[in-house]
Amino acid sequence: GSCANESSFIRTWTVTDACGNDNTQTQTINIEDTTAPTFTVPAAVTLECDQDITDLTVTGDVTDEADNCGNAALEATYSDGASTAGACANASSFIRTWTVTDACGNTTTQEQTINIEDTTAPTYTVPTEVTLECDQDITDLTVTGDVTDEADNCGNAVLEATYSDGTSTAGSCANESSFIRTWTVTDACGNTTTQEQTINIEDTTAPTYTVPTEVTLECDEDVNDLTLTGDVTDEADNCDTNTLEATYTDGTMTVGSCANASSFIRTWTVTDACGNDNTQTQTINIEDTTAPTFTVPAAVTLECDQDVNDLTVTGDVTDEADNCGNASLEATYTDGASTAGSCANASSFIRTWTVTDACGNTTTQEQIINIEDTTAPTFTVPAAVTLECDQDISDLTVTGDVSDEADNCDTNTLEATYTDGASTAGSCANASSFIRTWTLTDACGNTTTQEQIINIEDTTAPNLVTDLETSITVICSDIPGVPSLEFTDNCSTNTIDVTFNETNSFNGDGNDYIIVREWTATDDCGNTSIFIQEINIISENFINVITEELCTGDGDINLFDFLEDGTDLSSTWIAQDSDVIVDNSGVFDPSTLALEEYIFTYTLSNNGCLDTSEVRIRLNDDCIVLPCGNGEGLSISKAVTPNGDRYNQFFSIEGTKECNFIVDVKIFNRYGAIIFEANDYQNDWSAISPDSSIGNNGQLPNGTYYYVVTLRDSGLKPITGPFYIGTK
Repeated sequence: GSCANESSFIRTWTVTDACGNDNTQTQTINIEDTTAPTFTVPAAVTLECDQDITDLTVTGDVTDEADNCGNAALEATYSDGASTAGACANASSFIRTWTVTDACGNTTTQEQTINIEDTTAPTYTVPTEVTLECDQDITDLTVTGDVTDEADNCGNAVLEATYSDGTSTAGSCANESSFIRTWTVTDACGNTTTQEQTINIEDTTAPTYTVPTEVTLECDEDVNDLTLTGDVTDEADNCDTNTLEATYTDGTMTVGSCANASSFIRTWTVTDACGNDNTQTQTINIEDTTAPTFTVPAAVTLECDQDVNDLTVTGDVTDEADNCGNASLEATYTDGASTAGSCANASSFIRTWTVTDACGNTTTQEQIINIEDTTAPTFTVPAAVTLECDQDISDLTVTGDVSDEADNCDTNTLEATYTDGASTAGSCANASSFIRTWTLTDACGNTTTQEQIINIEDTTAPNLVTDLETSITVICSDIPGVPSLEFTDNCSTNTIDVTFNETNSFNGDGNDYIIVREWTATDDCGNTSIFIQEINIISENFINVITEELCTGDGDINLFDFLEDGTDLSSTWIAQDSDVIVDNSGVFDPSTLALEEYIFTYTLSNNGCLDTSEVRIRLNDDCIVLPCGNGEGLSISKAVTPNGDRYNQFFSIEGTKECNFIVDVKIFNRYGAIIFEANDYQNDWSAISPDSSIGNNGQLPNGTYYYVVTLRDSGLKPITGPFYIGTK
């Protein structure tokens, strides 16, 4: 069936008659189990808390389990209800529900009360007697020992042992004693166990400290200065509460590698109150590794012409000192490469100073030395100068130039420049003054300026531009006109004031005379030039010879009859070489005169020359002719002026026809060179040179020349004399 005790089956019924006839029928029989089993539940029970509530031997188990179907084995089960707290932590009670179920699930339940109590004290092992160092912590159970094997019948998870220490009993020294420690363990329900432990305190441990490490000191350091050598540290004693004093003793010095080097052993000792001591050693080395000290000169700026090796200007090291007191320290230096500065004469370099002590310890420091050029060049400015207004003020040969140019550094040529200030007007139009500012700048732009006063004056009189012969000699008929002269002034821009004056010494006596022409030129500043031309006038008497043969019996002779019409009649006739009296009307009586030639002259002034009419009258009675041969009566030209005015056009020799003289002529210049020669001269030479290279168009230059006239076959010596050639 549906469970172990349930089933069904068919029962077949057969009824057989005697004859063997049977009747079979079936019956269904169902078997079930609906009756719960029975049992006896355990009585209520009280257990110690450490007893196993699952141990049915102590809690009790069900008995008399039975089932109506006779199951061979019925198994009782239980379930424990919630605990109800008891009087202490380990006390409680709970209901145990017992259940027995048969094979077909028919169940019977009954309850059992189980009480839990704790009446058993805990157990433990007390620590054994122990001896501690006085510095050990008596509360440190790892050194004093702690209770072990704490146990409680109820299995408390943590049992806490406590103790109390009894009064200490003094030991053999200050840090030794002993006392009783009473240990107590109580469980959660107040069940208590107590036990005792003896704890002894002793001091057998020497104090501790950290010895200074091996140290190396400089030779100038104080070996007794523990701040340098090091002092023991961490002085500690396991027990002493008083200050521990470390002491030391120093061993013998061992010489080192140099005079200031050595080493020795320092033995340190610390002793506590119970006489426990600790000795350690420290090696102290003395050396000289400290470089000397000095004060490096501050950065310095020098002028470029200062000597960088002159320590009085660059600065020198000071305060040289060495920790080991070397008697003499000598500083040396080296100079690095120069770095170009802002201009040609500016630079800088690093000077490295070095001081080395007796042990070779070296200190170097750097000093910056700047080289600059802040000094302006010098020069001598030109002195104040006064120039003529026409002088070039930019011409330094006249204004003056700077000299003695010098610069403290520049080796190149120094070029002075100048600027001219505004002019200040002077005392006249061409006079002024101005300031010339000279400037000299060196390669670094340092500039010196000085001033020069330049005065402009006009002391120069005007000059003559036109060529003017200051002295000329001309014949009176060739007097030049007043030339138009052009003047110039070195400065004036206005018209030059010119005045002209002429004086003439001509008095009509036929002698040579002088014309003086004077031009006075004055400029804007009143400077005056006088230009004088002296004209030496050769008085020329243009003689027109008129010869006439008259007889004493011809009656009064009127000399004016021999003159050309229109002749000025205001002059007077003069008898030459005779005492013939001619009245103002020009008439004389020849009847009483000897038979000879009479010469009468009538002279007129004509523009500085004389025009003379020479009338030669030979008085005859019955026209008797005088014999020739004495050369008298000859007239030779004193001047030749071939200018087309019909006067003196040719070199003439008059008075030769009557005697039929043949005339030979030679003309010389003032150097004695013959310039003209003619035989049988016919009064036809007009001062023309046979060499056309002399003068203009063959015309001889103005001047004085000389003649030699020979009257051929006359028995007379050659006649010589000067004459003047002029073209005016």
